[in-house]
Amino acid sequence: MSVASRIFLPAIVLLAIVLGWHAVVAINDIPPFVLPGPGLVAATLASDWGVLGPSLLTTLVTTFEGFLLAAFGGVALAVLFNQSRLVEYSLYPYTVILQVTPVVAIAPLLLIYLPQHVAVLACAWIVAFFPVLANTTLGLNSADRNLASLFELYGASRWQVLWSLKLPSALPQILTGLRIAGGLSLIGAVVAEIAAGSAGAGSGLAYRIAESGYRLNIPRMFAALLLLSIAGIAIFAMLSLLSHLLLRRWHESALAREA
Repeated sequence: MSVASRIFLPAIVLLAIVLGWHAVVAINDIPPFVLPGPGLVAATLASDWGVLGPSLLTTLVTTFEGFLLAAFGGVALAVLFNQSRLVEYSLYPYTVILQVTPVVAIAPLLLIYLPQHVAVLACAWIVAFFPVLANTTLGLNSADRNLASLFELYGASRWQVLWSLKLPSALPQILTGLRIAGGLSLIGAVVAEIAAGSAGAGSGLAYRIAESGYRLNIPRMFAALLLLSIAGIAIFAMLSLLSHLLLRRWHESALAREA
């Protein structure tokens, strides 16, 4: 399928959804405080940009910081796990516990013991950290044993095996973990911002959603939700582009997609 088709078909589906949404609101004469139409949401997005724009920037900064912490921390710890089974067996169960504990339950506690920005950042990091760690660990442990034996035969050091064999072979899994972590870091930031908004503090986009709900300003709530969706799509698209650029000349997944 051509690139134009991959862009054109989703655009048609999106247009159909928007037209259907508008038709439902118009035919049933639904009031804006129940379900605003797409035109009103777009108008609210433009008129309230002075409030929503800075909130979007706050959420994106927190998401980006949490993603970077998860990316560097997850890859570094995965390398440590690969080099030391003792460390892996000692710490890996605790990373699983951190992952399976719902962040919506952790966020209120973090807001009690940490400053608001640090607590929101910690939630973004907690949610995004494990996918990077798990995928990188799997990739490093899946390096070709025959190539590893060949490196050993030629007297390569552990650092040379890691840098020249394991990390390149693990790159597809690392990039998969990063793509997952990008969206999850946004989710973690949103959950923490909603918890902060419930406590009467916050300035991010999720706080604006909670605030709009309390005030029954449903058009602004939809506009803020639209911005969050666009932000998540943009994050995924950028990370997918990065993955394509790094893999397109040598990895089967990218080669098959181009073919």
